[in-house]
Amino acid sequence: MQLKVDLNSDLGESFGAYKIGDDERIIPLVTSVNVACGFHAGDPSVIRRTVELAARSGAAVGAHPGFPDLQGFGRRTMHMSEDEVYDITVYQIGALKAFADACGIRLQHVKPHGALYNMASADIALARAIARAVYDVDSDLILLALSGSRLLDAGREIGLKVASEVFADRAYEPDGSLRSRKHPDALIHDPMKAAGQAVTMLTEKTVVAIDGTRVPVEADSICFHGDGSNAVQLIQTIRGELQKRGIAIVPLRELGKPEWKS
Repeated sequence: MQLKVDLNSDLGESFGAYKIGDDERIIPLVTSVNVACGFHAGDPSVIRRTVELAARSGAAVGAHPGFPDLQGFGRRTMHMSEDEVYDITVYQIGALKAFADACGIRLQHVKPHGALYNMASADIALARAIARAVYDVDSDLILLALSGSRLLDAGREIGLKVASEVFADRAYEPDGSLRSRKHPDALIHDPMKAAGQAVTMLTEKTVVAIDGTRVPVEADSICFHGDGSNAVQLIQTIRGELQKRGIAIVPLRELGKPEWKS
């Protein structure tokens, strides 16, 4: 059976006069776009333009909700109750869904951002609050989350379709979590090294952690950070290496995961 993978990118992160990322060049290279919803980045005009760009390119669109932290870009830890996390997630999905509806496309997925993503990957209570928010807005949405995370557990538990995400440009800890950006070796800048990690995760279902151990992963989708300085080169290199190996690059909804048919 042919291997399939989705390529996703966190985009729509500009704000007002401040431009972040090269959305116009990145969107045609990926199959799913995670659009910032205005809490950690983005604003209504940026959201609209990003959704329109994705629609014209044929990329699927998802909501990328984060903590209400524009100054910290959603990457700072915040302590919110489960009800508050539920509320901010519903609010942000709703904003993206409205723009998708206005553009005549259907929202495909939800992927939390930054600190919210990392915290909910380990905290089942936060994970359940997010999964419940996704389910209550639209139970057909796909929850995209870190491979092996509690977010995936919570999504399955409530009855959502879930997809496992991996990172070609990030270092991993032995427990399968992403290495903190506080460490200088957290990011992989060499496109060929990142491509090698991507291929290994897809073909061998493992990733080599920072200590040299092999960690099992499930790679439904590979994430690319739109704010990275070499994002375009990184995506182009990895696309090329995947295509050389006959790996099909498709949106999440076309993965055809067997458990989604039940």
